[in-house]
Amino acid sequence: MHDGWFVEDTTHGPVQVDTFDPSRPHEGKVLGIVQAHADDMPLCSGGLVAKLVAEGYRAFIIQTTNDEKCGAGTIADAIKSNEVDVEALARSLDIEDVFNLGYRNHRQDENSIIEQRCRLIFLFRHLRVDTVMSFHPWARWEENPDHYITGYAVESACWIAGAAKSFPEQVQAGIPAHGVKDKYYWVMRPGSPYNHVTDISPFLDKKIESMATNKSQGPAGAHGRMLKARLAGEGLRLPELGEDDETADRQYIRLFGLEENKRMGAPYGLEYAEYHYYFPPGGTFPSMRVAERIDDYVKAHGVKV
Repeated sequence: MHDGWFVEDTTHGPVQVDTFDPSRPHEGKVLGIVQAHADDMPLCSGGLVAKLVAEGYRAFIIQTTNDEKCGAGTIADAIKSNEVDVEALARSLDIEDVFNLGYRNHRQDENSIIEQRCRLIFLFRHLRVDTVMSFHPWARWEENPDHYITGYAVESACWIAGAAKSFPEQVQAGIPAHGVKDKYYWVMRPGSPYNHVTDISPFLDKKIESMATNKSQGPAGAHGRMLKARLAGEGLRLPELGEDDETADRQYIRLFGLEENKRMGAPYGLEYAEYHYYFPPGGTFPSMRVAERIDDYVKAHGVKV
């Protein structure tokens, strides 16, 4: 209940289907992608990020954890290999820079939320972020603390970044207050709410390329070369996997790694899609857009004195 009226939070809700606009309607805007792990964004939003960059956004990655639990070898090996993967991820999607906050993997709940919020606010102000992409802080069934704590810190930082009296030393140092205008939240688990469906078919190669950079996690981006090597040991080959390892990795994703995106697209007549929960400028509550309603009322009813 909010101000005497009820907003229903459903999985589907009123859904907007979003398609590519080649006129570059977002020219000059800044996208801040806040992920906890190297595989978060490419799996959930590789297609949408490619679309937004093609529509004019400048994009940046903010990585909150060091991914020390995900990768071969020692903890130090995993940290290094994931950093290499995230840099490759940025290149694959024409993202301008990566900022590593370096918190320990799976231990976000031991870190000060105020410190995390302050660091995010600094970057949102410094980069002049218009749009944020991250975890839904209240999504259902989320089990990874790195996800929901990062999402919680992002949610509050988006709002507080626009308040000049919060962390005023940043403003005094020449970094003016700057609030984030809109947000895309990832659908990480079955049952998480969404209201935005993106047609990613024009950017499928970009999504596959972004997913293939993730060699450390599982190794999610190296399954193709692993399958190719196993089949060779059995005296077999799949022609679709090509001749070299990188082609094999990308073809493996094309053949076997996009079934969920196909499922998402089917109800909306799309070949491949990604789901997000989108918060537009002004928020989802009509009462938060009161200034716009006042202007409309004055135009309709105002009289000269």
